[in-house]
Amino acid sequence: MNQNNVSEAAKAVVRRNTEEVQGGGNWALFDELWADDFVDHTPQPGRTPDKAGALELYRVLRAAFPDFRPEIHWQAADGNLVTTYKTYHGTHSGEFFGIAPTGRKVHFETVDAMRVVDGKITEHWGVANLFSLMEQLGAGTGAA
Repeated sequence: MNQNNVSEAAKAVVRRNTEEVQGGGNWALFDELWADDFVDHTPQPGRTPDKAGALELYRVLRAAFPDFRPEIHWQAADGNLVTTYKTYHGTHSGEFFGIAPTGRKVHFETVDAMRVVDGKITEHWGVANLFSLMEQLGAGTGAA
């Protein structure tokens, strides 16, 4: 398989994860797409940097935002490393980071990189604009 084929295959795995797992709550597919020895190099607060921690985060997001929907703006790949820029959308209908449901429609951007080996996500690095999300939920920083 040449470099372009590796990149396209890796992008397809990440896209399926984004659309079907994150966007659709397909937990069986999560198990199929994620390697058992997965490592998250930038886990969210309170989450473990492993496969179980990633699944827990996905479940928390879907519980807080049942209509959670990702919008992929672009993907780029260097071999098996895929970078994705996307916006998540949802309605705050469940508790999130201690904030009671507000009913507000929210959106926040993320950029992440995922390594895909043999059709499975093995590593993740990411940055999410959680400050914007928390502001939309009414959790001001109190900073002047």
